[in-house]
Amino acid sequence: MSKIIEIICQLTGIYKIYGKRLEHEIRNGDIPYHVALILDGNRRWAKMHLSIPKTGHWKGADAVENLLDWCEELDIRIVTLYALSAENLNRKDEELEQIYELIRMRLEKLYNDPRIHRCKMRVKGIGRIELLPDSIKDVLKRLDDVTKNYDNHFLNIALAYGGQYELVDAVKKIGKKIKDGSLKIEDINKKEIESNLYTSHLPQSSPDMILRTSGEKRLSGFLMWQSAYSELIFMDIFWPEFRKIDLMRAIRTFQERKRRLGK
Repeated sequence: MSKIIEIICQLTGIYKIYGKRLEHEIRNGDIPYHVALILDGNRRWAKMHLSIPKTGHWKGADAVENLLDWCEELDIRIVTLYALSAENLNRKDEELEQIYELIRMRLEKLYNDPRIHRCKMRVKGIGRIELLPDSIKDVLKRLDDVTKNYDNHFLNIALAYGGQYELVDAVKKIGKKIKDGSLKIEDINKKEIESNLYTSHLPQSSPDMILRTSGEKRLSGFLMWQSAYSELIFMDIFWPEFRKIDLMRAIRTFQERKRRLGK
C-alpha cells in the first residue's frame, strides 16, 4: 500500500512540492558537517528485481554519484562511504572481480571529475588498502596525490575496511613508537589514538550522523572509535533506491535529536 501511495504522490507532483518544503526546512537547521553512510542492500535489490548481483552493484554506484551531488548542494563537508568491508573480500571470485572492476572504473571517473577540484575535495581510501588489486591501489594513490592539499571538502572511501582491523593497526603504530622510544606509555591518550586511525587526516573524524540503508540496524564495526557520539539513522530501503529526499529526511531526523555528546 505504501508503495502505491508513493507512486501516486510522484505522479501528482506532491513529492516535488514536499521535497522543496523539506529542503527549505533543513537548510534552516544545522546541517551535519560529517556524514558517514553504510551502502547496504545492492545484492538484495538485485534479487528483488530478479537480476544478478552485478546489476545491483552498478545501480549502487550510480546512487553514490547522485549522493555526492546532493552533499555538495547541502554543503556537507565530509562524506565517508562504507563501500567494501574486509569480510566482503571472502565473496566468490567472480563477484569480487566484478566489484573490483566497478570500483576501479568509478575511481577513474572520479579522478577525472572536475567536481573534486571545484569543491577542493580531498579524496582518500581508508582501510587495509594493501589487500586490494594493484589497479585500485594505483588510482587511489593518484587521487590522494592530486587532492592531498585540498581541505574544503573530504571524501573517504572505506575499502577492505574493518573497524576491529583499524584499531589493531592503530595499536601496532603506537606499539612501534613505544619500541623506538618516540612515545612513552604514559603519553598514550585519546588524541594519540585518534592520530593513528585511518581518519587522522580529517578536521573532524567523528561523524555527526551515520546512515545505513537496507533496514539492518547495526554498524557492523564501521568507525568503531569515531562513532561514539554519532547519531544513528537506519532506513528501510536498499542503497540503489536512495534518493535526495531520503537524505533530507535523515538530516531532518538528525536535527530533531538533542545531541548531548556524553554530557
